[in-house]
Amino acid sequence: MELRPPLAGLRVLEIGHFVAAPFCTRLLGDLGADVIKVEPPAGDPVRQWGEQIAGRSLWWSIHGRNKRSIALDLKTSEAKAIVLKIVAHCDVLVENFRPGKLDAMGLGPETLRSVRPDLVIAHISGYGQTGPYRDRAAFGAIGEAVGGLRYLTNHPPGATNLPPVRVGVSIGDSVAGLYAAFGLAAALWQRDRGQGDGRGRSVDVALTESIFSLMEGMLPEFGKLGKIRQPSGGGIVTAAPSNAYPTRDGNWLLIAANSEPLFARLARLMGRPHLASNPDYQGNVARVRNAATLDSMIGDWTGQLELTELQCQLNHADIPNAKVYTAEDCANDEQYRFRFMVREVEDPALGKVLHPGPVPHFLESPNAIRWSGPDIGQHSDEILRELADLDDEQISSLRCKGVVR
Repeated sequence: MELRPPLAGLRVLEIGHFVAAPFCTRLLGDLGADVIKVEPPAGDPVRQWGEQIAGRSLWWSIHGRNKRSIALDLKTSEAKAIVLKIVAHCDVLVENFRPGKLDAMGLGPETLRSVRPDLVIAHISGYGQTGPYRDRAAFGAIGEAVGGLRYLTNHPPGATNLPPVRVGVSIGDSVAGLYAAFGLAAALWQRDRGQGDGRGRSVDVALTESIFSLMEGMLPEFGKLGKIRQPSGGGIVTAAPSNAYPTRDGNWLLIAANSEPLFARLARLMGRPHLASNPDYQGNVARVRNAATLDSMIGDWTGQLELTELQCQLNHADIPNAKVYTAEDCANDEQYRFRFMVREVEDPALGKVLHPGPVPHFLESPNAIRWSGPDIGQHSDEILRELADLDDEQISSLRCKGVVR
């Protein structure tokens, strides 16, 4: 008997754009939820982001996967009425407009729950639904700045006058989407478990808070010591040695030997076993204090060897290490391939496209990429028939009026 995906039977309505809300619903869709994405007739702006082939975004193939698309002009009363008909059949709604925008559109929580009282709603916004900043504009980059991440993702003070380095993806949006998915799971558990109360709930996720929550000891260190954690380049201020080191053949190799046994093994590999008993490097606190000198010694050693030889030695000694991967390295990695984290997915418009597999894995019920990102309004007709109870003539009339695409 074929096992169903973990979220099979859960229906999710996404009224979101750009990254955070769509990322949340992609995670839910990857786990088997029926995700219905409401798009404007022009489509989600992310359809225009990243590399394009014949006007179609390669990122969209992933970003919109496992979702059904219905294109509606939510400025019209007819479209709002359709949304309410669809909501009546949904467990969850995910949105990432500014606070109050849904209410202004006539689709606030009270209106939504008038047709589905137990609806769970995830609100994702820049600063949250309350507070003095709630109405400020924000994207993921703003969340990274206010959350403290952008300050730390930089070279050490004085090393460069260039702007603080950005993480190369929309990490602020994606982390918020993860928290929203987690919050939805908690709200659904409260609603539906054996002694559940059957009540709808609202999940309030802020981009800024999502990043801020990741900042380890940054806040208590300031609160108790007045210490402001500083950027540390390729290393980290809490552990050493843990950095990227050059190889003779022009690669960078990350080595994390920041425990007593690991450091002792690394010292022996380097031909400097005495380092493990040197008071300057005994214990993590001492190594962090002398990290610059230690990194210089390790870099001198790694720079004499090619990547393959270094990894062979480090793996034999069971010391955590990894090349700094490029996209090509990820695509060809045998571990990713073995676990189907790199998959060839047939996109009707693009042909075969490499997709990252769903996370997490469920060993008892493997996840599937059922289809790639759909065309704008690809599923409009079937959703209108199935959930709004409209016939072909009514759908045609709405399309002529520009309500639906």
